[in-house]
Amino acid sequence: MPDLLIELFSEEIPARMQARAAEDLRARMTDALVEAGLTYAGAVAFATPRRLALTVQGLSAASPTLREERKGPRVDAPEKAIEGFLRGAGVSREDLEIRNEKKGRVYVATVTRPGRPAAEIVAEELEKLIRSFPWPKSMRWGSGSLRWVRPLHSILCILTDEGGGAQVVEMEVDGIRAGNLTRGHRFTAPDAFSVVSFDDYTAKLKRAHVVLDADERAGAIWHDATNRAFAAGFEVVEDRGLLAEVAGLVEWPVVLMGEIGDDFLDLPAEVLQTSMREHQKFFSVRNPATGQIERFVTVANIEAADHGATILAGNQKVLAARLSDAKFFWENDLRTVREKGLEGMAEGLRDVTFHNKLGSQADRVERIAALAREIAPLVGAKPDLAAEAARVCKADLQSEMVGEFPELQGVMGRYYAQAAGLAPEIAAACEEHYKPLGPGDTVPSAPVSVAVALADKIDTLAGFWAIDEKPTGSKDPYALRRAALGVIRLVLGNGLRVNLTDLFESHFATRDAGTLAPFFDDAYLAKIIDLLAFLHDRLKVHLRDEGIRHDVIDACLSLDGSAPAGATPGNDDLTLLVHRARALGDFLKTDDGENLLQGFKRANNILRQAEEKDGVEYSYGADVKFAETDEERALFAALDRAEPQITQALEAEDFAAAMAAMAALRAPIDAFFDAVQVNADNAVIRRNRLNLLNRIRTICLQAADLTQVAG
Repeated sequence: MPDLLIELFSEEIPARMQARAAEDLRARMTDALVEAGLTYAGAVAFATPRRLALTVQGLSAASPTLREERKGPRVDAPEKAIEGFLRGAGVSREDLEIRNEKKGRVYVATVTRPGRPAAEIVAEELEKLIRSFPWPKSMRWGSGSLRWVRPLHSILCILTDEGGGAQVVEMEVDGIRAGNLTRGHRFTAPDAFSVVSFDDYTAKLKRAHVVLDADERAGAIWHDATNRAFAAGFEVVEDRGLLAEVAGLVEWPVVLMGEIGDDFLDLPAEVLQTSMREHQKFFSVRNPATGQIERFVTVANIEAADHGATILAGNQKVLAARLSDAKFFWENDLRTVREKGLEGMAEGLRDVTFHNKLGSQADRVERIAALAREIAPLVGAKPDLAAEAARVCKADLQSEMVGEFPELQGVMGRYYAQAAGLAPEIAAACEEHYKPLGPGDTVPSAPVSVAVALADKIDTLAGFWAIDEKPTGSKDPYALRRAALGVIRLVLGNGLRVNLTDLFESHFATRDAGTLAPFFDDAYLAKIIDLLAFLHDRLKVHLRDEGIRHDVIDACLSLDGSAPAGATPGNDDLTLLVHRARALGDFLKTDDGENLLQGFKRANNILRQAEEKDGVEYSYGADVKFAETDEERALFAALDRAEPQITQALEAEDFAAAMAAMAALRAPIDAFFDAVQVNADNAVIRRNRLNLLNRIRTICLQAADLTQVAG
């Protein structure tokens, strides 16, 4: 079985497109080969700045011959129908077979599709793939019709047999004929050379100063960078995104380390790091003793005769110009803070629109400050301090530094707050109120930071819900899902006991003179319930990694089995809700929990059917004096013992104890159903037993709505 090697050689492919392009090449080509009848053992794709490559191992030499029977029209059908069937099947009338079917005698054609050589299929499918490749952006050049991300220079396409012989797959795309030639490094090995297999290809590329595997390039960069830094007593600041990008910029990585000018060492470390990463694609090198960024690592694409001295000199000159701009911004911003204070810097926010229906950024800051003051006692913060932090938390949006580097918002706020002499809690809140930004981001724990962070996210959610701008499908232009997840992580991460409904309602309904006033109509309570349901959906996603099932959370969200999940009392206390869900989830993983669930569902089903049939509700209390069997009396006794234990445990929020008390019901319920016929002939006995089932249902529903649990 031959191996297939494909290389599409072009001008530089943008680094951000390479990984996706390699995966598209692998997936689309192998899918096309399989669809055409070929099989293969494995496939791996690669990308460098100038090439996409694919190796397919163990490809079948040809597609199989296929025979297919096609049922045609009846023998007495119109001639035109028969002729159309002959054309579609590609056979003549003499090739048809007549068979007796239920509807009469019909024509049957046996269509044979002969197998095709792999080379023929590869040529056909590769041409289609090249012409329809899904680049995010592509270009057409010259007089041809082909579109590619950058001008395509050559196509390598060979099939290598088990004996090592290589066959060029004959194909052509817009005048570019496939062959067995490739080229190495643009400067050090520009001449073409032939290859006969994937192993031969990778070995010759490496000799020609091209590392094919992006992971290998990234590993070499990180290894050399950290070694150089360590030897000089420094450490490289880890940046996985930058590492992947730089690995896509070079085919032969050569690591060089340079120095940052003394004039710029007093800039904040984040400013140095951001400027070098965004403008120069440099890695920051930190002095572990001081925490200061003092050097940089750059990655060249060539081994220079002077060991990179000229390259470093040029890079340092350009870097000095970039950092001069950053230093100018930094000094101007500090001057503004010293002259006007941080609230003075924030004055310009009145001219910045947050949303045309939600007012300016200054309007938003006022709302956040009012809400932060309200939240502060709930999280152990001083209300005045939280409100003050909220009033300045967005001030750095008016700074020149954040205007140049928007990703530094919050970080620069902390520096400016410190420069203004504000309390450390306020400076920390300026940075931390944006957090958590994503699943891997840290959750603030300082009380003032938590208060402002919650207020910021609740204002975002309440505001956009007020104006009916909610996420739809995959569209979430205002990052409301992220804001909801941020609220959840802040609450759970700090173990907060807050009633979100109260906060939402306060934010909706008490801003009579504020910018949100026009949107506080009579439907605002429905909007609050809808917003809480949105939070619950995000909570389910968040808890999925813990192994807590959606149906278990639903059971805890709908305790009485009838109220909408968002309206059930206590469901806005996310910490309490999660504690209950974890206890129920753990309980249902046990034999007692699983069997009790089945007993509950059996009791509920019998009771529901009886109530529907009889048109009455069996909830008037069961009396032990009507019990006829020991199992019946034992169940009465077990329920008498369990009910107060469950009630007390739930009131104390000891959900593990409540589940343990429920577990004690498993055996008597099982014994009851084994020994007792609920629908007895005696109407009094039947009614008493149905009322007993209602008692089982009522007691179990105290802990959770088990009707929501699957199983």
